[in-house]
Amino acid sequence: MKRTFGEKIFDYFNYVFLVFIAILCIAPIMNVLAISFSSSTAATAGVVKMWPVGFNLESYKFALTKPEFINSFLITLKRVCLGVVLEMLLTILAAYPLSKERQELMGRNALAFYFFITMIFNGGLIPWYMTIKQLHLIDSIWALVLPGAVAVFSVIVLMNFFRQLPKEISESAIMDGAGHWTILWKMYVPLSTPALATLTLFSCVHHWNSWFDGMILMNSPEHYPLQTYLRSIIVSRDLSTFMNASADELKLLAIISDRTLRASQVFIAALPILFVYPFLQKYFMKGLVMGSVKG
Repeated sequence: MKRTFGEKIFDYFNYVFLVFIAILCIAPIMNVLAISFSSSTAATAGVVKMWPVGFNLESYKFALTKPEFINSFLITLKRVCLGVVLEMLLTILAAYPLSKERQELMGRNALAFYFFITMIFNGGLIPWYMTIKQLHLIDSIWALVLPGAVAVFSVIVLMNFFRQLPKEISESAIMDGAGHWTILWKMYVPLSTPALATLTLFSCVHHWNSWFDGMILMNSPEHYPLQTYLRSIIVSRDLSTFMNASADELKLLAIISDRTLRASQVFIAALPILFVYPFLQKYFMKGLVMGSVKG
């Protein structure tokens, strides 16, 4: 089909605009990466832009041998494993009955409305903290996992995705003697791979990047998740508070600085999500469009 001159001009400016937005997104990452590979002098002087100056790997070597960083990294891995599995399990179990017809589940619309309201309104920070404290979850991994175990947005998206599946699938299974558990795990879940993959990635990113709950719910720094630990070292400008003044570490001060060490730790923390994202990106459009709220 022949394209008009106006359509070609629109496509040209559209491509230019998208490239410009992509550069704005990539530039900060490139700057942090360049600083992490640069020398202490160059990073402190602020001459590092998009390419390392005085290339070295000492900041990464020091970060990967730093007990506090390794401990917080392992806590976040544990949080992601527990949080994602629990959240997706509860999301599936909540979305399936809500996707059924009114005659199959009495009060379905009221439950769906309740989920929608809780997504907009909440009790506030103080009741949230007091509830977790009364359950004796402070300073435990469950304080980071259980409060957000039911993601209302994910339930609504998956509920609408289930509704788009042909009714004939469940009807034929029921005629063959299958129950709801069989229909859910052997039919609905395998057919919902795009939506589940998208929601799983959202859950991974949420648990991996959360820092505020760790700061509020963890009284001891050794229980900090990774992002809370990174936030603490970024706010603090003094590198000496994060390292023992041993002879070997004093030698490193001539090579690394607080800027290069922070940059290396931030980039290491971002690597897992950067690796996972490309494998699940192909499911985004199909999963979100089919699971979107229909009018």
